[in-house]
Amino acid sequence: MSSTTLRVATTRDDHRIAWLAALAIGLHVLEAAIPSPVPGFKPGFANIVTVLVLLQFNWRSAAWVSALRVIVGSLILGTFLSPTFLLSLSGMLGSIGILGLAQVSRIRFGAIGLSVLAAMAHMGCQFLAAYTLFVPHQALLLLLPVLMTAAVVFGIINGIMAAMILERSRHIS
Repeated sequence: MSSTTLRVATTRDDHRIAWLAALAIGLHVLEAAIPSPVPGFKPGFANIVTVLVLLQFNWRSAAWVSALRVIVGSLILGTFLSPTFLLSLSGMLGSIGILGLAQVSRIRFGAIGLSVLAAMAHMGCQFLAAYTLFVPHQALLLLLPVLMTAAVVFGIINGIMAAMILERSRHIS
């Protein structure tokens, strides 16, 4: 009886994405342990990693890190294919989509601008998914201003943290 080992060729980029995704997944899982006063009201610290990857590498790498964070994070937390997963996935698709548009636009966004755009798109797409799939009730619209305000506030905070990390990494290099 012989055993065959399948070897997959990996690149330096694959390793970098894996490490950064692991960091984002760790932050995602840690954040899930924080109690939330309002459903969907989380700081989104893992998105700092996405913004950093976008600014230091490229959109494709940022998209991989985000997708791996959502999928693997949901597997670790036991929410894969649940409503929570669908909301997280819709938010990720919205945020990575807007980051892609920001990258190809003529406007050059910094860490804070990208973070706010991503947070607002994330929240907007999550809200749309929640309204469409789970709670199609007009009263849900009353939460939208509160959630979008939180997205802006956390987008600014996370953007400031990303900018500080970028600044420190430039001094180290």
